[in-house]
Parts: sequence; C-alpha cells; structure tokens
Amino acid sequence: MQIKLSAEPFNPWQILHDYETEQRQLAGQYGATAVFVGTMRDFNQGDDVVVMQLDHYPGMTEKQLTRIVEQAQQQWAILDGLLLHRVGKIEPNDTLVIVAVWSAHRGDAFDASRFIMEALKKQAPFWKQETLSSGEVRWVSSNSDGYLKPAHNAK
Repeated sequence: MQIKLSAEPFNPWQILHDYETEQRQLAGQYGATAVFVGTMRDFNQGDDVVVMQLDHYPGMTEKQLTRIVEQAQQQWAILDGLLLHRVGKIEPNDTLVIVAVWSAHRGDAFDASRFIMEALKKQAPFWKQETLSSGEVRWVSSNSDGYLKPAHNAK
C-alpha cells in the first residue's frame, strides 16, 4: 500500500498506470480495482472559488492516513492500494486525491475504497483556505457529507 502527499499537480490516470506497471507481482491475483478520483470544484457553499490552499501537519497527516488504510485492511480483503493526496496551492479542475484499491473481489474493493475516502474526509488533518472570486479569503470549516459504511464482511 502506497500513501503519499504531493505539492505538485498529477495526472491520476498516469499515476494509476505507473503504479500497476510497478506492481507486476500482483498480476493474476486481483479481480477488481476500485478507483476514486477527487477534483477541485470552482464553487463551494454558493460562492465561486478561484484557488484553494490545502495545508497539513507533516508527519501527523501521513500517520493518520496510514491508520485509515490499516483499518480498511482489517475489514476487507485488500491486496494492495494507493492513496495520493495533494497539498499546497490547488486550482479548480486540479486532481485533489486518488484512492485505488486492488482486491480479489469487487465488493471488497468498492467498500474499502469508499471507507478510505470517507474516513479521510472526516479524520485526516487537512486545513483548507479558499480564495473566492470576490477576493475574500476564508477557511473551510466543514467537509462535505459522507458516510462510513459499517463492514459487513469483517475478517
């Protein structure tokens, strides 16, 4: 499982291709790959957003992301995974996050990837500051609603 933060923009599909190419030892073991790609919108809370600064606490953020992934690994049969999240200055249409999970079966892949993404939104120490088209700068006080689905097939 690879977990990384990136201050540089990235192409999620190229990252996914490169990662799968490097993980040849899994060939034939997985029957499902679930992928979520999150992209920055140009609006939030009814306002036009022109840029966002996404800050984190180095070390702490990676530890929390690792805990989230470990929780998913305990609940679902995951063969491998990839979590790459942007930090720093982000503009509309930039990729914010990619979560990819490889598993023998689609249910585990779907459920684990959804769990990781929803837990990340609720638990990971990221701070968002938006600059609006009006020039106003504001901190984002809440994340979008999501859910943490309970595991139905915990190990």
